[in-house]
Amino acid sequence: MSSYVDEIIEQVIKQNPSEPEFHQAVREVLESIRVVIEANEEKFRRDALLERLVNPERQIKFRVPWIDDNGDVHVNTGYRVQFNSAIGPYKGGLRLHPSVNLGIIKFLGFEQIFKNSLTGLPIGGGKGGSDFDPKGKSDREVMRFCQAFMTELCKYIGADTDVPAGDIGTGGREIGYMFGQYKKIRGLFEGVLTGKGLTYGGSLARTEATGYGLLYIVEELFKSHGADIAGKTVVVSGAGNVAIYAIQKAQQLGAKVVTCSDSTGWVYDPEGIDVAALKQIKEVDRARLTEYKKYRPNSEYHEGRGVWAVKCDIALPCATQNELDVEDAVLLVENGVTAVCEGANMPTTEEATKYLQNNGVWFIPGKAANAGGVATSALEMSQNSERLSWTFEEVDAKLKNIMVNLYHNIDDAAKKYGFEGNYVVGANIAGFEKVLDAMNAQGIV
Repeated sequence: MSSYVDEIIEQVIKQNPSEPEFHQAVREVLESIRVVIEANEEKFRRDALLERLVNPERQIKFRVPWIDDNGDVHVNTGYRVQFNSAIGPYKGGLRLHPSVNLGIIKFLGFEQIFKNSLTGLPIGGGKGGSDFDPKGKSDREVMRFCQAFMTELCKYIGADTDVPAGDIGTGGREIGYMFGQYKKIRGLFEGVLTGKGLTYGGSLARTEATGYGLLYIVEELFKSHGADIAGKTVVVSGAGNVAIYAIQKAQQLGAKVVTCSDSTGWVYDPEGIDVAALKQIKEVDRARLTEYKKYRPNSEYHEGRGVWAVKCDIALPCATQNELDVEDAVLLVENGVTAVCEGANMPTTEEATKYLQNNGVWFIPGKAANAGGVATSALEMSQNSERLSWTFEEVDAKLKNIMVNLYHNIDDAAKKYGFEGNYVVGANIAGFEKVLDAMNAQGIV
């Protein structure tokens, strides 16, 4: 009889054709928890545990008609995949990007189950979004889209059911418009969305959380190997929320960050990236990185991709899925990289991940390394439930504590099953074990 893990991977590919990102996420998780599955194969098979794990509890797909500033109507597709609520209400971002399709939302939602479990907080896994592109749209157009999107989504979410957040393309502006529409339709002022503005229930340190959390886990990784990140050279991809605050925190910890990138090109600044300039370009002007040279004449701008060719000690992919491939991994290793930690969701291809691990690079996957964002979203939910607001320092201290504990949990899980130093296996097993216990306790549902 073939192995249960192999059967399920085969089944997922067959039942979800043309969803390569989802296949990749399932394969990566199931391969690394194989050791746990095979020790309990008979019981898990009888309970169809893996079938229940890889099939979302609910998939919602809907049309979103909205009107542009010229009075023309456009129709986009909206999604919400409520994947697993064994340990708490569904939690996961809303991605607004032309590349969004059901397969990408499912891959993100599946990853989110384990990421949320790793935070140690009571939140299940979900994800949503739309193929709408906020780039180049006026505030009014974005508002009309967000209102149309939430008019449908509001039927399926709530503070104790499903709590979406931001993601690529969904920042404070979009969350504000969505929250306003939810409140208008449902008549409830509740913590249904996270990443809100500070005047209406948002949490201090939420904006910084994913980038800061990434550096807290990198710092702990180096400490536990008797090393320090001060004085190290770091390359970062991306120029969005995660990248900006990863760069800021890395510099606060004494490292030197020399790159960032966006969808058209990348910047190399040998003196260290100027975070204030980056924030002005990306958060205020919503412009391209070609503007960076105006602020730092000594920097270089290059079209296309190329950050991974820059010599560094630490590489932090913070842009999007599958942006770091095996050729990039070879370059990083040749240039002596010590650690690669994922700020984005699954930014490293399977081949690249294996290559880095086989060449002794410390590799921490996104479900662990970028969990600081969703952890702080869960802290925002707690503050909303208590009708309280904590100080920046309180939230930041809680975030650091969560990330330090998370590192030791994945490290311990890897050691326990004989995979010391393999943080991918450690993260998947540590995340899975908690979800498994909750699913078993709640019966076949």
